[in-house]
Amino acid sequence: MVSAARIAILARRTPILFLAIVLLSIGAAGAFHVPAMAQEQPQQNRGWSLRDLLFPRRSERVEPPLDIQKAKPKPRKPRIPRAPVEPQTPIAEKAPDARIVLVVGDFMASGLAEGLDIAFADNPAVRIVARSNGSSGFVRDDFYNWPEQIKSLIETEKPAAVVVMLGSNDRQQMKVGDVREQPRSENWTKEYERRTDELGKAIATAKVPFLWVGMPAFRVPKMTSDMLAFNDIYHKAAESHGGEFVDVWDGFVDENGAFVTNGPDMNGQPVRLRADDGINVSKAGKRKLAFYTEKPLMKILGLAGPGSVAPATAPAGAPVEAPAPAAAPIVIDRTAPMLLSDPALDGGTELLGAAPPAKANPALPGEKLVIEGKAPEASPGRADDFSWPPKAEPPATAAATDTTTAITP
Repeated sequence: MVSAARIAILARRTPILFLAIVLLSIGAAGAFHVPAMAQEQPQQNRGWSLRDLLFPRRSERVEPPLDIQKAKPKPRKPRIPRAPVEPQTPIAEKAPDARIVLVVGDFMASGLAEGLDIAFADNPAVRIVARSNGSSGFVRDDFYNWPEQIKSLIETEKPAAVVVMLGSNDRQQMKVGDVREQPRSENWTKEYERRTDELGKAIATAKVPFLWVGMPAFRVPKMTSDMLAFNDIYHKAAESHGGEFVDVWDGFVDENGAFVTNGPDMNGQPVRLRADDGINVSKAGKRKLAFYTEKPLMKILGLAGPGSVAPATAPAGAPVEAPAPAAAPIVIDRTAPMLLSDPALDGGTELLGAAPPAKANPALPGEKLVIEGKAPEASPGRADDFSWPPKAEPPATAAATDTTTAITP
């Protein structure tokens, strides 16, 4: 049996023997493969490693490249075509003595002024001046008092005409004395009528002709009904002080009187008239507001059309009187219609070529019926013979009318 001491000696010598075997293997491999490595290195131009020393080989194994799948292109979302940008309307350079049209009111008046700018863009003799306050109205006179402000605006601008569009912000409580009244209550309405009347009176005192443009319909039904009531108040205030009320309601509702977002423009083409909020108006809607306003405005300015030049006799900024009412129609003496069968005009008694009518024989049955009213006697047996007892038919007539043939058996 092997003793423990001998086993310990073998255990100490085993690593030395293993290391010697490895060194001999390396030396033998280097002796046989040094020329081949010397030839490969210049060709491959790669660095030396321990792997080349233990497992030398002539060439590296090249793995074929993996097929790389090309990523599929993601489907592109279809592009939503943008609405074509409308070309800007070129505005003619205004003359130094151009007549001024002053547009006042809230944010709706601002849109109306933009539409009037486009309408009179080709006219160098008319200039549109917008002096609007978007949040103003008649209710909050502590924020902006239009009856007071309009006086200074007219003195500063010296307009030939004033256009008012105001009231879309007035659906709110109004302070009357020390009480806050609810919209369209009795006291609220009386105070509102008084304030609108003050604005009309202030413009009339300045002796400037003016137009008062009414409110259009809105998307909220309650707001629409309030605007209808406001328009009646504006109409009364305008006409009581010599102004003219411009009704634009039909241009922004359908045939049933309901609010519409899209509708015909001034040329009858379908366009978008209102914004998404159902309150503001689009560019086409602003132009449509101006379309309703420009006709009465041209009458005040004495123009035949938006592009025509104002009369040279009117000085710049001078107030223009409203057109005089139409004269009463001239009474024309008319003669009664003349009959073709009336010869009395030339003193004659008969028409040319007339011949005396033939005299009728009064003994004829027809003449007796017409003149005397006597009908001829009915023949016996006729349907209109009502004599009783019936008259006997003459034998000759009976024989002539009896066409029955006897049948012999």
